[in-house]
Amino acid sequence: MPFSCEAGTHCCSVTSGKECMMGTFGLLCPGEVVLCPRLFSMSSRRCLQAQFTRERNWNQFHQPRNLLLALVGEVGEVSELFQWQGEVAEGLPGWSAPQREALSHELSDVLIYLLELAEKCRVDLPQAVLAKMELNAKKYPASRVQGSAKKYTEYTCEKGASSAEPDA
Repeated sequence: MPFSCEAGTHCCSVTSGKECMMGTFGLLCPGEVVLCPRLFSMSSRRCLQAQFTRERNWNQFHQPRNLLLALVGEVGEVSELFQWQGEVAEGLPGWSAPQREALSHELSDVLIYLLELAEKCRVDLPQAVLAKMELNAKKYPASRVQGSAKKYTEYTCEKGASSAEPDA
C-alpha cells in the first residue's frame, strides 16, 4: 500500500512480513515504512499521518489554530490520567495495564498533533529541536546549573547582578 506525502509524490510505503534485528517490523531502507517503534522516524510518522488525514479529507480542518487547540485538549487528557495520583515515580509503578495503555494512546495523540502542527507551521521539528538543545546548553551550562531547577534568568553573575544570559 503506497503512501504519498505530497499530491502525486511517492515518498514511502508500508511493507509487511519483514523482520528487523529486534524481531519486529523496522525501517528497512529509505522510503520504506514498516512498524517498528524504535526505528520509525519522525518523517515516517508524518508521512503516515498525512496519508491518514488525506484519506479522510481532514486537511480542510487541520489549520494551525485548530491543531493547537486539539493538541492542548490531548495534553489535558494526559493530565487527567495523572490527576489525583499524587507523585508518580518513573516507570509508573502501580499503574495497571489499562492505565498504561490509556497513557500510551493519549501521548500518541499529543505527538500526532504536535507533528501535524509543526508541519502546517513549516517548522522543521528535528532541526528545531537540535537548535533548541544548543541554545539550552548555553542557557544552562552544566557547570553552573548542576542540581538546580532555577530558570536561567534567576542565575546571578559573579558580580552579583542578575543576568538573563549565562556568562560567556
